[in-house]
Amino acid sequence: MTNRDVVNKILAYHPPFPADYHGCDDWKAGDPDALCTGVVTALSPTVNVIRKAKELGASLILVHEPTFYTSEDGPGWFEDFPNSVYEEKQALIREAGVAIWRDHDHMHANRPDSIFTGVIKYMGWEGRARVDTDTGLFAHFIIDFPETTLGELCRYVIDHIGLNGLRYIGDPGAKVKSLAMVGHLYPMQSRKKRKDGTPVEYSVSIIDTMEKGVDVIMPGEVIDWTVLSYVRDAVELGKNKAVINVGHFNWEELGMKYAADWVSELVERQVPVTYVPSEDMYHFAEKEN
Repeated sequence: MTNRDVVNKILAYHPPFPADYHGCDDWKAGDPDALCTGVVTALSPTVNVIRKAKELGASLILVHEPTFYTSEDGPGWFEDFPNSVYEEKQALIREAGVAIWRDHDHMHANRPDSIFTGVIKYMGWEGRARVDTDTGLFAHFIIDFPETTLGELCRYVIDHIGLNGLRYIGDPGAKVKSLAMVGHLYPMQSRKKRKDGTPVEYSVSIIDTMEKGVDVIMPGEVIDWTVLSYVRDAVELGKNKAVINVGHFNWEELGMKYAADWVSELVERQVPVTYVPSEDMYHFAEKEN
């Protein structure tokens, strides 16, 4: 079985895409036709992930996020200035003898979504999650749980994702019992319309979700001037509303832990499949007293 054979099994597992698809899912490095000696699943192909793949003797790294620092994420560096970090990373990839395949659009096209299914599973929220699909650009996964405090919920998230810490908005002693995993809060329009037919900004539409009873939101990317500002004002008015801001990569990390489960089944365990955490990129400086 080659690296390409493994990827073909993965593509057959996902919903079919148009023949003229030219998105970000593609080979980013290495030899697709080399014998597959093992698969590593990781959210991001960091330098440490590549080193771990070499240590494991794996020939294929399946990733969800970009390899070479651009939104387009081509298989190389195509800017008109040199990039020493890229050059050293490419040298490390060649030395490790690994191929890298990105699986982003296809994972999110699965129903249910492959990434968020994994997050819900490894957060221990299976059986508690319900999907609110009338939310504009993204479906919200709303999780109901026994009443706890915001501080206890933050510690639960830190422990289950493996974070160095997190940023949050809210009163750590506030009682909460529901959380919505919502989409990336860009300043973009949603599919929702006002009565006059004009579009509603996606992050503004989340205020409606919170007004209907959700206590906490856990978004991916964030902007500060819409729903986050609403939550801050709500807290200052004594309401039990909160934001848990783990960061985009941390938010989706457990989806690639889940990928190791289903990829193992696809290859019928003929090659080892190992999840390697990309790990939290953030560190938190403590405030001096």
